[in-house]
Amino acid sequence: MIDVNQMDNLFGRLSRSKFRSGFSLKEKDLNYIAAKGLDTIRSHAYDFVGKRLAPAVIANDGKQTPMRGHPVFIAQHATATCCRGCLQKWHRIPAGVQLTQAQQDYIVDVILAWIVKQISDKRMDR
Repeated sequence: MIDVNQMDNLFGRLSRSKFRSGFSLKEKDLNYIAAKGLDTIRSHAYDFVGKRLAPAVIANDGKQTPMRGHPVFIAQHATATCCRGCLQKWHRIPAGVQLTQAQQDYIVDVILAWIVKQISDKRMDR
């Protein structure tokens, strides 16, 4: 589990990136999350990370995560957990080696923390 200070530091760095800070969940994403629940969203995140990021070699690395279509995809781009290149640059997780379970857990924790923050921020805006 990632600690709060580490998460705050990461989100602070990401917020200074024009590209990363441009992502946010839309109403349809929030409705999808509300309908499915966070446990299901976490399960989806594990599935996407396991299939699209965990292998040591990914043929389409840098293009494997869609820019829309699921809240986890949006979160992956916002948190730089979308490809192995971004994982290396932003999270110091080396490319070219199979992700460990601990690394996959970390990535999913980051994704879910961003989603929960988005939900909270959107509620505050209402």
